[in-house]
Amino acid sequence: MKARVRIAQGRLSEAADWARDQGVSTADDASYLSEFDHLTFVRLLIAQYRADHDTEVLDHAAGLLDRLAGAAETSGRAGSLIEIRMLQALAHHALGHRTQALQSLDQAWVGAGEPDGYVRLFLAEGAPMVELLREAEQVGDAGGHARRLLRHHAARDGGAIESPQRRVISLVLPSAEVLSERELQVLRLLGSELSGPQIARELFVSNNTLRTHTKHIFTKLDVTNRRAAVRRAREEGLI
Repeated sequence: MKARVRIAQGRLSEAADWARDQGVSTADDASYLSEFDHLTFVRLLIAQYRADHDTEVLDHAAGLLDRLAGAAETSGRAGSLIEIRMLQALAHHALGHRTQALQSLDQAWVGAGEPDGYVRLFLAEGAPMVELLREAEQVGDAGGHARRLLRHHAARDGGAIESPQRRVISLVLPSAEVLSERELQVLRLLGSELSGPQIARELFVSNNTLRTHTKHIFTKLDVTNRRAAVRRAREEGLI
């Protein structure tokens, strides 16, 4: 989350230091436990491209996004697929590939169903997303989704392009501030098809420890069951 804040602030060298420290690379295999890091890294690469226009950077990012999309689709993780398709759209848009950008955005909305549940996820991307939404507003059925998101943007910000400081407020969500790193890992796995014991084995913890983490997650997200926790987390852009 700190790396995402730095990207939003334009502090790209600091975010790049994080990526090096974590050993995150576009050559990595797609892994659900590493997905949050990978999607953060893609955001960094898109921001770097906008700064220095090195096309090779986005070519590598595109390959990573394709692998992540395939893994998410195979696992039936609709929330992950929405975010991945959204980032594919932003990458195409940065390159000036308008048609591909709109196609990727449309694919994201197919999975979103009701885009109102993903307002924060989309609008947290700031001015590039607003620009893309304004282009999508003029195109076919996708225009309806774009208009709804732009109305949310106008209601929240008076229609103004979001400043980096305001984007930081959008990105550092209250839920994300109170959830520990381990609780975020548990939360992401709650969004999968794994059973409780399978999640415990995946994280190398006991079932009792997993239940404790899950109870804390429910309390912090103000929900009472796994399905509600996953829904709230997707609305907040946590998974």
